[in-house]
Amino acid sequence: MDKYLIVGLGNPGDEYAETRHNTGWMVLDAFAKASNIVFEDKRYGFVAETSLKGRKVFLLKPTTYMNLSGNAVRYWLNKENIDQSRLLVVSDDVAIPVGQFRLKGNGSNGGHNGLGHIQQLIGQQYARLRMGIGNDYPVGSQIDHVLGRFLAEEREKLEPTITLAVDIIKSFVLAGIDITMNQYNKLGKGPKLPKEPKVSKEPQQ
Repeated sequence: MDKYLIVGLGNPGDEYAETRHNTGWMVLDAFAKASNIVFEDKRYGFVAETSLKGRKVFLLKPTTYMNLSGNAVRYWLNKENIDQSRLLVVSDDVAIPVGQFRLKGNGSNGGHNGLGHIQQLIGQQYARLRMGIGNDYPVGSQIDHVLGRFLAEEREKLEPTITLAVDIIKSFVLAGIDITMNQYNKLGKGPKLPKEPKVSKEPQQ
């Protein structure tokens, strides 16, 4: 049976629950709820298991704290003998507006500490789903922003994206990264704004 590891990045503890930096956890919680499965406290993280059309899926919420996320990812890849091509990491991203997302098959960590530690341990060749949390904060306040909770209007934009993220995870498992990127990335750019109507310039008298 093919195995897949889906990782949602975040920090353990009530003080971090539902914060922007825990968006990865929120996506996995939504997936688990939709799949009617529960997480168990295991080594390096909370783990839940399910299957999709004959494929075994492990959900992992690392409890190593963000900066050591790679320890959990590497351990569970090795423990379950999961090929790195079947790893998908869900993280938050300040460079992407709330309500938008980007799915990539590989790439840099973009300055994200969790992705950075994973990269140190296993390299860049793994899929990642980056969920937008926006960068609407004063200079020097990024830590307060990422460790703060979503505003009510932000949650309204976020919730549909989390629902889409659950579908993206299922598609990643069943169809693979390339088909899933082609199908979903166009939806991750947010609604298109209407174009400004062209105003014809009258010649000056």
